[in-house]
Amino acid sequence: MLLWLSEYLQQYYSGFNLFGYLTMRGILGVLTALAISLLLGPFMIRKLTGKQIGQTVRDDGPQSHLSKAGTPTMGGALILTAVAVSTLLWGDLENRFVWTVLLTTLGFGLVGFYDDYRKLVYKDSRGLASRWKYFWQSVVGLAAALYLYQSAQLPAELELIIPFFKNVAIPLGMFYIVLTYFVIVGTSNAVNLTDGLDGLAILPTVLVAGALGVFAYLTGNVNFSSYLSIPYIPGTGELIIFCGALAGAGLGFLWFNTYPAQVFMGDVGSLGLGAALGTVAVIVRQELVLFIMGGIFVMETISVILQVASFKLTGRRIFNMAPLHHHYELKGWPEPRVIVRFWIISVVLVLIGLATLKIR
Repeated sequence: MLLWLSEYLQQYYSGFNLFGYLTMRGILGVLTALAISLLLGPFMIRKLTGKQIGQTVRDDGPQSHLSKAGTPTMGGALILTAVAVSTLLWGDLENRFVWTVLLTTLGFGLVGFYDDYRKLVYKDSRGLASRWKYFWQSVVGLAAALYLYQSAQLPAELELIIPFFKNVAIPLGMFYIVLTYFVIVGTSNAVNLTDGLDGLAILPTVLVAGALGVFAYLTGNVNFSSYLSIPYIPGTGELIIFCGALAGAGLGFLWFNTYPAQVFMGDVGSLGLGAALGTVAVIVRQELVLFIMGGIFVMETISVILQVASFKLTGRRIFNMAPLHHHYELKGWPEPRVIVRFWIISVVLVLIGLATLKIR
């Protein structure tokens, strides 16, 4: 929106050319989303508290979590609002990738919002039934996959890139739709499973979003993509605005979500943010790198799968409790220790993911 305005004003003052640069708009996207989160955060917390929209805590979980009961949740709506406003202000609204990522994110956020609403307002502990939650996630995820497949303009948009190998790309054909669907829906649910401790999910999300923004910028630049032997996909550079907004909004939310949390993001945040990461990774053709950088999300998901499979097959549990962060809590780790150590692992994994740009 402001890009259009700056282009119009260039005829009167050449200084407005500055807003045509992706890097500048990316920085402004971060700062705008951060400011929105910080400014609206206290207001949202007061409103949620006033309406008694507080977290319900499982009585079979770690006893230390019982004190969290009543903490305002659905704070993820703040993140999505900041991301959407910042992206619409600074992004190129004629770019198909910007709209795809933004609408997919908001679609998954809407599913999470309805789930949270049923739990917290209607006091329905089940929330949205699992089968219906997965159904609506599938509808949005499949719609995004089909659109990206149908709108692809270059063969590179439909190839699977293998990290650490130069010029290794596997044409996917129709299987692209299947892969895209599972990446988006899978990442959404993986972030949702990770969101169990104060700040645990949001900082890895910020880190991965920032790294994906780097991939988006380089993939959309013909010179950088050629030099780094990654596919050149025109238009992906605009996603640095969205990724920057996500990082800024996430940092602003972390201001209130850090231990001890004043607000939780709820499913509206975790499902939407996970879908955002998955969609960006698909567009920039870095699904496998997302698997590396989002290793914390992967570990948490695998721990749940293994726990359920083991209990059903043998009647025994592998972990004290799943997801994995609860296992370490029950082993006696204080919550801040679990959170910070998982953050450190995320930093390392994101750096490894970025290193794939050169190690080919």
